[in-house]
Amino acid sequence: MTCNKLQLNADKTEAMLVGTKHKLASVSTDSITLGETSIPFATSVKNLGVTLDSTLSMQNFISKTCQSCFFHLRRIGLIRKFLSTDAAAKLVTSFVLSRLDYCNSLLAGLPASSIQPLQRVQNSAARLVLKKKKSDHVSPLLRSLHWLPVSQRIEYKTDLLCFKCLNSSAPEYLASSVQLYTPSRSLRSSSDTLMLRLPRFKLSSVGSRAFSVSGPTSWNKLPLSIRHASTLSAFKTSLKTHLFPNQ
Repeated sequence: MTCNKLQLNADKTEAMLVGTKHKLASVSTDSITLGETSIPFATSVKNLGVTLDSTLSMQNFISKTCQSCFFHLRRIGLIRKFLSTDAAAKLVTSFVLSRLDYCNSLLAGLPASSIQPLQRVQNSAARLVLKKKKSDHVSPLLRSLHWLPVSQRIEYKTDLLCFKCLNSSAPEYLASSVQLYTPSRSLRSSSDTLMLRLPRFKLSSVGSRAFSVSGPTSWNKLPLSIRHASTLSAFKTSLKTHLFPNQ
């Protein structure tokens, strides 16, 4: 900051320790000192619209996303009777689904119980668009709207990022986190040139959620024909078709 002639604004600077609950409990200090400024550790911070907590549970982010989505659903519900189904679907896609999809790859690897609040948002959105009751089963509604459920949307985003990494259309910092798998000896799988290497990780609670692990894990499960799609458009179409039967 000194080299770039920047001055630290303590009022706008946040610091946070990230780790497991056990590790965080063993830390004795509650602040960090930069120069002559002491910055206390926060339990959560916000960056680019994503709220991160110290254990990376993403509960704050999920909670705030649900709160924002339900706010817009209530507003759309007030004018739903004046809208056609197509217009209502477009409004919900713009104001609700876009929020469910924002940075949703960060949610990869979370337990189903953590994702469930977001799925309830999507279920409410589908019922609003199609004017259905709360008691109506939602799976047929999602299929009729061609909406992937939240868990599949997360998987879709993760696989899409992997495709872009392998086709030089992703940022370097992201592309460098995945590598093609090169077997040490000739195997039957050697003909599959688009398998990704699965790195080792230590923490099962967090390590498996890193993109360098969750990306290859999800990517390697895809059929060979999808992974070898010639264009981004063809990959998206094939991937969505593949994920729909898994509802």
